[in-house]
Amino acid sequence: MAAVKTLPLSEIRNIGIMAHIDAGKTTTTERILFYTGVSHKLGEVHEGTAVMDWMEQEQERGITITSAATTCYWREKRINIIDTPGHVDFTAEVERSLRVLDSAVAVFCAVGGVQPQSETVWRQANKYKVPRLAFVNKMDRIGANFENVLKQMKTRLGANAVAIQLPIGAEDTFRAIIDLVEWRTCYYDEDALGSTYRVEEGVPADMEDYASEKRETLLESLSDYDEEFMEKYLSGEDISVSEIKKVIRKAVLTTGFFPVCCGTAFKNKGVQLLLDAIVDYMPSPMDIPPVIAHDDREREVEISSEDPRLSALVFKIMTDPFVGELAFVRVYSGELKSGDMVYNSSAGKAERIGRLLRMHANKREETDVISSGNIGAVVGLKYAITGSTLCTKNDQFVLESMQFPEPVIHVAIEPKTKVDSDRLSMSLGKLAKEDPSFKVKTDEETGQTIISGMGELHLEILVERLRREFKVDANVGRPQVSYREKFAGPISFAYKHQKQTGGKGQFANVVIEFEPNENGGVVFENKIKGGAIPGEFISSVEYGIKAAAASGVHGYPVVDVKATLVDGSAHEVDSSDTAFKIAAIQCFKKAEEKAGVILLEPLMGVDVTIPEDYTGDVLSDIQSRRGTVLGMEDDENSGARTVKSLVPLSEMFGYSTDLRSKTQGRGVFTMQFAKYGEVPAKIRERIYG
Repeated sequence: MAAVKTLPLSEIRNIGIMAHIDAGKTTTTERILFYTGVSHKLGEVHEGTAVMDWMEQEQERGITITSAATTCYWREKRINIIDTPGHVDFTAEVERSLRVLDSAVAVFCAVGGVQPQSETVWRQANKYKVPRLAFVNKMDRIGANFENVLKQMKTRLGANAVAIQLPIGAEDTFRAIIDLVEWRTCYYDEDALGSTYRVEEGVPADMEDYASEKRETLLESLSDYDEEFMEKYLSGEDISVSEIKKVIRKAVLTTGFFPVCCGTAFKNKGVQLLLDAIVDYMPSPMDIPPVIAHDDREREVEISSEDPRLSALVFKIMTDPFVGELAFVRVYSGELKSGDMVYNSSAGKAERIGRLLRMHANKREETDVISSGNIGAVVGLKYAITGSTLCTKNDQFVLESMQFPEPVIHVAIEPKTKVDSDRLSMSLGKLAKEDPSFKVKTDEETGQTIISGMGELHLEILVERLRREFKVDANVGRPQVSYREKFAGPISFAYKHQKQTGGKGQFANVVIEFEPNENGGVVFENKIKGGAIPGEFISSVEYGIKAAAASGVHGYPVVDVKATLVDGSAHEVDSSDTAFKIAAIQCFKKAEEKAGVILLEPLMGVDVTIPEDYTGDVLSDIQSRRGTVLGMEDDENSGARTVKSLVPLSEMFGYSTDLRSKTQGRGVFTMQFAKYGEVPAKIRERIYG
């Protein structure tokens, strides 16, 4: 068992690689692993050999689905890296990674610039106040434009993006990078896989004016973050490289300044300079503010990285086919040791730490301790879920947990065979424990198992995982919408149940008034006078009414009705509880048919956030789905517009994909139940068949 190489907290960097899908996050991470010596062969996403895309589905689709963790060293600093997904359906993976990281590298495509999902992950990083630097990747691609990406970062993200590097050339002429901080130029040899590059002091003569202007912009921007630096800059004094680096680091920590690097990960240029920037400018665990926790008396507690008390957050659960359930943890203070007893304060249970692992994507290395500031995985936790806090029983507190978006897509799932049936619920339970944005429930009215997620691709991947990892085959369809019925108006109805079969018969006679119940629900009232119906049968009438209301005339529950028993009669011998139950059920159904049935459908409150340009398309689409637009709100800071509407649930299936195509992926929406509304006559006829 290997002990983790002990390093001071100041020598650790916890970073995430985040970006829009296909911006080159995974390739960038692969190059980092190659140049830091973790891997000895360049993995390629397009060949399915990327170390960080280790799941079969990731290799087949060429996308990142689950965030992968790894550790490497550069200039004697430990860099813990999490490569996060870019697809909007896996936004929860990004969310939980950002919660535990100290900083992030935002990768932008030099051709596509700030793309739709870039905006989403940038907003997520803003939410957690994560310091960032940017890497403009794919400078070798046709259409690469470094200046355009800088401009888009400012206009679309509202980011104070400042270049600390400049490309020399673009597309197939991209050959070198200017380091504005050290005022030097790095030239790359095409045949050396980027492992070696030539450094020359100064910049080429034809780039001097442009580079000088950009360096001036950098120094001017930095003067806002340090008074001493500002005085030197304004007085024209020489400013040393170490002073510039110190203030860049200080500015980055404010989360208001974003240094921008450039390169091409696929063509092996600029990755070492990016690593230098991570080490020089990204915060260590000592630099980040203390994390907030609440003690057992609900008092707020600040925990710094140097606090001796144990505090660790479980940010991801993963089922590993070889070692079982893995809990990924970020240790904020103290240390986790193999074999220790700890306290899971979120569950109120003691836990034993089994094996401790350092993860390299799907490979693992055993260790005996994970110390403050580090990320690792624990085997053996029984009660941990995403967001669980690990501490000691003597020092109990709960770290602030993560908030995940509610699922927006729901489909029904059923096992293909009896063998699959036995495994399905257990396997779905494991997947739901791994993924907080995946929910499983049984619809009480239809009996279907309903799975819910962030989008069609999200659910498609999970169903595929059921088949491959858990060996469960299942059929997936659309869920049935839970409609409701109600009486079209008030009605008084009499029903006599009389049956003679030889011997004791059945007799019950009831007169019941039905009317809308404005307060909601099914309400029964007894107004029988003079004992027309004996008291022992009154509860049977109430039972019959509520049983009939549960299924209505067409199989849907009846809501918002008040039933008042006003008259009736009984037979001394033939009346019974069963007879009065049957009479009440038939009276209810016949009365509902005669009064007329109004069919109700669930209406969802749908909030769609989009760039203003797409407003017209989104509004017309909502109206085509029988939606009602309630209003619009504009966000002056981001330039986004939120359209608030009510839309029938039956019209919302497939909306995630449709919205993405109508807004080039830049629209996002949330959906939650609002109320029930009347189904139009034409649609009601179609539903009733």
